[in-house]
Amino acid sequence: MERIAKAVAALDPVPDLICLQEVETDSLRSTIAHRKSHPAETQLERWVKTLDRALQAAGKSVRYEAYYFPAHRYRLSASTSIYTTGLAILAHSDFSIDRHNAHGPHDITCRHVHALRHLKQTRICAHIRFRHRCGRTIDVFNTHLSLPTTLSRAFWTEPARMGYGPNQLVEARNLVRFIEQERQSDRFIVVGDFNSLPGSPVYRFLVEEAGLRDPFAELHQMTPEELRLWPTAGFLNLRMHLDHIFSGRALRWLDFEGSYPFGLPTAEFHGLSDHMPLIGRCRIE
Repeated sequence: MERIAKAVAALDPVPDLICLQEVETDSLRSTIAHRKSHPAETQLERWVKTLDRALQAAGKSVRYEAYYFPAHRYRLSASTSIYTTGLAILAHSDFSIDRHNAHGPHDITCRHVHALRHLKQTRICAHIRFRHRCGRTIDVFNTHLSLPTTLSRAFWTEPARMGYGPNQLVEARNLVRFIEQERQSDRFIVVGDFNSLPGSPVYRFLVEEAGLRDPFAELHQMTPEELRLWPTAGFLNLRMHLDHIFSGRALRWLDFEGSYPFGLPTAEFHGLSDHMPLIGRCRIE
């Protein structure tokens, strides 16, 4: 937690928005290494306090408002959870928040009709609308799609799997419907772990059918095939580009300085997660 907080605090400039995936609320797993300071403390609360200390140590006065979006909970009992998961968005304290769905995140899960569907981990889309210093609003959507289902024939026959699952395509369609329902303008950003490779059916749907921009690909003039060679995540010897930032047309993207491929030993965030952050800067047109 401290190393991640120090890496964020070292960014110059510090980000206005931070979107996180796989954030826990309270579980046996999340409290083994990090003891609570009070019984109701959540993992996000602990990390925000750690980030505040890191920012203070770096001589930076920036502070954040944190919003947690619960997704799923595996319980041992009514009061004890083995594992919980959700999303989080941190917004610069200078921004005013017009709307958020932290108390009721939108469910985008594809649940197959079978006996174990109640065990399927819930997938959600977090939404927050903030008012920028210029007075205009920006809609931010944060999500985490499922892995491709092993019940699909394609999972066992196709050489590539991430983003090829029919369940993932259903969730992508659910995601886009929610975005179209909630966004107020073309000033919107969609970020997250899509578990989908560039050029996969999920990626093509989002970019070609739904019309979302991939500013990272645009700025670097990279084809989907080239993007696949720039990994954002890894496991053992696997390297995959699974994380994406998409946006509407009313944002002008400037750069992705500070973003490095997974596995680069000199990168600030190296070794802190099985994913590397995408760090982008944009302006409102």
